[in-house]
Amino acid sequence: MSTPNKPVKTTGRPVRALAILAVLVIGLLATALIQGATSVRLGLDLRGGTSVTLQPRASNDSNKITSEAIDQAVSIIRQRVNSLGVAESEVTAQGSGTNRQIVISVPGDSGRRVVDLVGQTAELRFRQVLAETSALTANDTTTAATPASGVTPAINAKFAALNCADPASRQGTGADAPTDTIVACSRSGTTKYILGPAEVLGRQVSKATAGIDQQGASGWYVLLTFNGEGTKAFGSITARVTTLASPQNQVAIVLDGLVVSAPSIREAIPSGNAQITGSFTQTQAQDLANVLKYGALPLAFDRGEVQQVSPTLGSDQLHAGILAGALGLALVLLFSLLYYRALGLVTVGSLAIAGTILYLLFLVLGKSIGFTLTLAGIAGAIVSIGITADSFIVFFERIRDEAREGRSLRSAVESGWLRARHTIIVADTVSILAAVLLYFFAVGGVRGFAFTLGLTTFIDLLIVFIFTKPIVTVIAKWNFFASGHPLSGFSEKSIGRKHSSTPLEA
Repeated sequence: MSTPNKPVKTTGRPVRALAILAVLVIGLLATALIQGATSVRLGLDLRGGTSVTLQPRASNDSNKITSEAIDQAVSIIRQRVNSLGVAESEVTAQGSGTNRQIVISVPGDSGRRVVDLVGQTAELRFRQVLAETSALTANDTTTAATPASGVTPAINAKFAALNCADPASRQGTGADAPTDTIVACSRSGTTKYILGPAEVLGRQVSKATAGIDQQGASGWYVLLTFNGEGTKAFGSITARVTTLASPQNQVAIVLDGLVVSAPSIREAIPSGNAQITGSFTQTQAQDLANVLKYGALPLAFDRGEVQQVSPTLGSDQLHAGILAGALGLALVLLFSLLYYRALGLVTVGSLAIAGTILYLLFLVLGKSIGFTLTLAGIAGAIVSIGITADSFIVFFERIRDEAREGRSLRSAVESGWLRARHTIIVADTVSILAAVLLYFFAVGGVRGFAFTLGLTTFIDLLIVFIFTKPIVTVIAKWNFFASGHPLSGFSEKSIGRKHSSTPLEA
């Protein structure tokens, strides 16, 4: 025989839960203010941005344009873009066969910097310096290049004629073959070099990180860790050049055909670690580490058309999306108020708090990880309204079930919560897992949808525990609800208990 009026132990302290909620909201608000985040960052489809076309170019016989090489380049570029945060950038290959191009679209004002970053071929090579001289102008008698011994006359002629003051000489293409002896400029254009064949290659780098010299004056640098093959090769070249006279005792670090730095080697370095310095800013060091981390692009690229993307179409769609979301939200609230009467106000408050937390998270994440809101993200937020409403309905109906069996309202709230929370947790967990899987296995706008869906579902789970349940516990003590007032949502008619001798507040 059931015992409907058996006391049920309270499962939480409502004041403590609401205090946690207040601390959370205040903390997010303070973080946003400290960051200076005043508006949500919008994606390419809503805000506009920069779009650039990269045209692949074969630099030698071993570097041919193939569909496989272009697909590999798209994958590497996409990894580089994603490493900068959830920016909702788009990287696609367009065209067919060997005529395919790579189109990169980046939202916001940072588009040009990201385009410059991802378009680098990142051909990293370590070459011995054979000759070095200042190179402010071409054929300047005060900086004439002395012919290097052991180098062909053709190379010496190129060295003498190299004009590093010409911007074209400092673009860097990475078109040189590793086995070639080459002439190259420094990044700043103040020095030019004759460099021997590459002895350590970028593909032999297993790890690249940016760091800063906290005690010295070298500033930001990039620390490289080589794999087994690279460790052996780097140890060999550093051991060989230590006994040579300058500049032959220097090893040039060459990226995309430009010399980043050319340090003198005073002892062998068998550890498999190397440090690239070159008066880097923090952004430059982090960007260089990023492109090296994911490997060199298999092709060299010529930058094609760079254009600004208009947000006009996205703006119209944004208004339509907001209207659709507002209508959906209004219908959910109308249903809650008509069906649950005053209890429906809990739904209104819960959705308002959830919306506030979501907005603050958009502000904070926009500054911290580069999150941008797109149409797909808005769709994820709209879908989550239904998930959130479902959680409230499960809880409220469980309370009514318990009240229908004769429990007092306070007891019905606690026993109903014990029965409802498992269902809510399972349902929200399934949604979060689906969003996580979709995020990691999808690309483009689908990732934005998955990220927002997962985030809003997590917020729903949080709100149910630290706002909805505590608030219902509090109002269950009010006579208006406990007495079963017709407008409370807990009247005899509302819970389906039309004939009972047991008062609801007993």
